This record gives sequence, structure tokens and C-alpha cells, in this order.
Amino acid sequence: MHTTHANLTLVRHPLVQHKLALLRSRDTPVKIFKELVDELAMLLAYEATIGLPLEAVTVHTPLEATTGYRVSGKKLTLVPILRAGLGMVEGVLRLVPSARVGHIGLYRDHDTLQPVDYYFKVPGDASERDFLLLDPMLATGGSAASAVASLKRAGATRIRFLCLVAAPEGVRRLGAEHPDVGIVAAALDRELNERGYILPGLGDAGDRLFGTR
Repeated sequence: MHTTHANLTLVRHPLVQHKLALLRSRDTPVKIFKELVDELAMLLAYEATIGLPLEAVTVHTPLEATTGYRVSGKKLTLVPILRAGLGMVEGVLRLVPSARVGHIGLYRDHDTLQPVDYYFKVPGDASERDFLLLDPMLATGGSAASAVASLKRAGATRIRFLCLVAAPEGVRRLGAEHPDVGIVAAALDRELNERGYILPGLGDAGDRLFGTR
């Protein structure tokens, strides 16, 4: 479902909303939290890949030849923003097992709320690939915008951002800095608090995924 934000698509499927409610609960343990992130990533990827091009192929069934369709052309690459984005990779790979996986290491300075990058690795033929950038949260948008800029410097031209929960501030910033990058999310939350956390949100996704504080 498209929203008043031109760059944002919200996935309102009942299963997505059900799993998101469980994910938000402070009582959900680490094991279940990981499983929910994994499942939601797969469901969001289904929506995010809707525009992949198809080509017709001949398929021989046990009875006769028929025309089928397969994804054609560009190669798909998943790029989690470390560390929380790692929790989304396996879910998407189950849907698209042939996808390559790159990595971008970013963290948000808790004083300035600005992104600091420390690692970048993607396939060398970035200009020939479609990228799905993965991060459970789109908060201030600083890390997402920085990650997109890094991908573009590497030659990427087709990028979509997948997150579970987004804040209006982050959606606006990513749209302003990279209007060509679509966002697919399960929810658009109310706002950020003074510490840059999404409200109502789901807490710190990295800490909840990996059991850290």
C-alpha cells in the first residue's frame, strides 16, 4: 500500500501485521524475536521484488511443453547494514536463494545521531545488479542515506530499502537525499524521541536480535 510518502510502500498483509505486533512486545524472547524478523523479511521481500523483470522460457512438463517465466536480466544482491540487518538476510535468501550478499558496517553515534561507517563489501559488478538494502529500523535516516550513498559510489543504480518499522523523519530524509530509492516497510510509526528511537517502535533491534544491551 502506497502512502502520502511517495517513496514508501507499506505491506498491510494480515500475517505481516500479526507478526509485527508480536515483534513489538517487550515480552518476546530473543529466539522468537529472531524468528519473527526472519519471517517478516521474507514477506517484505515478496513485495520488494514485485518489479523484477521476467523472460519467457520453454518448460517441459511430464505431459507437454509449455511456456513458463523466470526472473531475467539483472542479478539481485542483499546488503544488510551491520549489525541488525543480518537478522533479515536468511529470510530473504529463502525466497531468492541465488542472491549474493554484501555487507555495510555502520553505527549511529549516540551523541550526534550521525552514522559512522567502518566496513563496505559488495560484488564488483554493482552497476549490473539490483540491490535490496536491509535494516530492521529506519529511524533518523542517516545510516540508510549513508549506506545508499556508498552503494551508489560503487556503481549501484537500482536500490530498494527494506525495513520493518520506519519513522516519518527517516522516510523524509531518505526521500530527500535519494528520491530514486523506494522503501518497503511493515509500519510507519509516529515519531522519534529525543534519543532518536522510533515511537512506538520495538526497541533496539540489534540488542533484541543478539541479546545484548
